[in-house]
Amino acid sequence: MTVRIGTRASKLALTQTQQTADKLAAVGGFPVELVHIKTEGDVKTGSLSQMGGTGVFVAALRDALLADTCDVAVHSLKDLPTGAALGLSIAATPTRVDVRDVLCARDGMTLAELPAGAKVGTGSPRRAAQLRAARPDIEVLDIRGNVDTRLGRVPGLPGNATDEVVPGKSCDLDAVVLAAAGLERIDRRDTVSEYFGTDVMLPAPGQGALAIECRTEDAPAQGSNGVLAQALAALNDDDTRLAVTAERAVLARLEAGCAAPVGAYAFRKGSMLHLEAAVCAVDGTKTVREKKATDGLTEVGATLLGIEVAELLLAAGAAEIADLAAS
Repeated sequence: MTVRIGTRASKLALTQTQQTADKLAAVGGFPVELVHIKTEGDVKTGSLSQMGGTGVFVAALRDALLADTCDVAVHSLKDLPTGAALGLSIAATPTRVDVRDVLCARDGMTLAELPAGAKVGTGSPRRAAQLRAARPDIEVLDIRGNVDTRLGRVPGLPGNATDEVVPGKSCDLDAVVLAAAGLERIDRRDTVSEYFGTDVMLPAPGQGALAIECRTEDAPAQGSNGVLAQALAALNDDDTRLAVTAERAVLARLEAGCAAPVGAYAFRKGSMLHLEAAVCAVDGTKTVREKKATDGLTEVGATLLGIEVAELLLAAGAAEIADLAAS
């Protein structure tokens, strides 16, 4: 059998899907083919939060799975809504890569070195809020586009196609903020001028991780012992699964969408799973941040940890300082 793997057609999506496809094929011993799916987020322009958040990149892939157009879909996990998709299951979460956000600035500057009034682009309310909290004197602008397009807004970065200043298109910003994972996957880490610590910028829940989704009857958790299920199970990393389960439980309990200004980062250390989360006012003026750990190293334990941290955030006023309903 040939396993059909659904993917968006952006450079980053194709790269991470091809890497996943190669691993699946190697483990399962079956041929694979990529099926390009155009999503609403690829077609529409404008702010992600106004379009309905990053979930707009997921719906068409899920529809393709349910319509048997593909057998597996590869998502950036931070794009997945926290609610269950009827008939579908996350079959595997491969080992996570770098979770951090990064600054890609002109002249190799760090955030602290940017001049007052510097223009910094991001499409994420979470990143925008934390940028403003760290540097209230800079101008944060909402931008769209794939990774190469965003990097092209900053003059002098390695690999940029032009040095022409065109407002709204090229070389018109001082910096952009992106995910380290995406730059790593398309080999543009040489554009990074600063890696943000989680004390400055907590990542999005699930950042740096992939979700491999399939129809529920094909998932290893449903007892399927087919070749595809076995290959998917082999790609799963338990520690990554625990961490992202805790992070996504924060979002779910807050009833917050993918585009809400919420950061969360969980990691296993020894016999403990640690979780830190924050909710930020988009203008950067207020932030509530909480952390907790558990020795319950199961998906149930991770979920409970996320709920407990979310309850602490709510008790500290999270709902009052941010639009948690941003989808």
